[in-house]
This record gives sequence, C-alpha cells and structure tokens, in this order.
Amino acid sequence: MTIQQGDTLPEATLLQMGEDGPKQVALSEKIENRKVVIFGLPGAYTGTCSTAHVPSFMITHDDFKAKGVDEIICVAVNDPFVMKAWGDATGASDTGITMLADAESQFTSAIGMNFSAPPVGFVNRSKRYSMLVENGVVQILNTEPSPGECEISAGETLLESMPD
Repeated sequence: MTIQQGDTLPEATLLQMGEDGPKQVALSEKIENRKVVIFGLPGAYTGTCSTAHVPSFMITHDDFKAKGVDEIICVAVNDPFVMKAWGDATGASDTGITMLADAESQFTSAIGMNFSAPPVGFVNRSKRYSMLVENGVVQILNTEPSPGECEISAGETLLESMPD
C-alpha cells in the first residue's frame, strides 16, 4: 500500500557515510518532533535525479529553512558510498541536504514507492516523490507519474504547497 497524506511513516533504518564508514540512521530519530522534507528518487547519478530533482532542493534549501523545516533528506536505493560521493559531486551535501541510502529498498518498499525496470538495471528502486513530514506524519505528498519527470515532486512545487 502506498503511503498517503495523513499517514505516519514506518520505522526504518537507513545508511549514511560517517567518518569511520557507513553508519545506521534510525528514521524515527530524524523525524520525531521535527519538520522534515524527504524526497526520494530512482538513483544517484541518473539523469533527471542529477539535473533536476537534487538541484531543485539545493535551490530552495534556504526557503525551506525559512518555513521552519529542520532538515531536507534525499533517499535513494543505492549504497551509502555512492550516496556520499553523489552528494559531494552535486554539492548537495555542502548545501545541507542529508543523503541517506536505502540500500535494500526496505523503507522505499514499506511506503509503497518501489518500482522495477530491469532493462535499465533498476530493481526495487524508488519512484520520484517529495513529502513534508511533521513529527512523523506526512502532511504533503507529491508523487510523479513517471520516474523521468520532475515537476510535481520538485523542491519549488513542495515549497509552494506549504502554508506560510
């Protein structure tokens, strides 16, 4: 079942590169008593993800902060080594975006955002979406109809849909 506005996010453990290698990150610690933006995408270094989706949140980062967002998190079904390298390569990490790996697609599958396209090597990857989460509850959810599109889930669109 796909997550919907008003639903509580499931508990999940994601991965992030730390100084000593990969470390586990409990999603609950990121969202409890906080206002967080989470955006998911098919994969690091892929076309639309690199040229549109991540940049849309880099451009709007300060505007989200001005609206009280505590953290912006990018989730992809990749390993934490790739997510760190991609965050560094795009400048997303320097902007303040948290790059988290859902290496086994556990979170992505639990929220019903997984899809597969074996001809291009995508198995249990993430659909493209963005959401505003307050204290673990999805307040706004924007999902793209196609993984190659990035308008509904772009940072600018989510920002515009948030109350002032």
